[in-house]
Amino acid sequence: MNPFKNLNEAEIDRIIEMAWEDRTPFEAIETQFGLSESQVIDLMRREMHPRNWRKWRARVQGRKTKHQELRGDEVTRFKCNRQRRISMNGIAKRS
Repeated sequence: MNPFKNLNEAEIDRIIEMAWEDRTPFEAIETQFGLSESQVIDLMRREMHPRNWRKWRARVQGRKTKHQELRGDEVTRFKCNRQRRISMNGIAKRS
């Protein structure tokens, strides 16, 4: 079963953006889109140029902020400023 076939282009773009964000843990992506960490890695591998995928993978491996259970108490949020209007897969209409 392909977990990506139900995702539209805007959702895939948002998942990629969230995966690149340092403060967004994989658990937040799973909550919003239902993709596990390994599925996000597969999606990134499929959608990105190999060189960029290797850069992203090297950046993410061992990063404490990408895993909620490894975060320190000083990190209390995962949303970026642009994510204010986005909640649970619903992207707000642009004004």
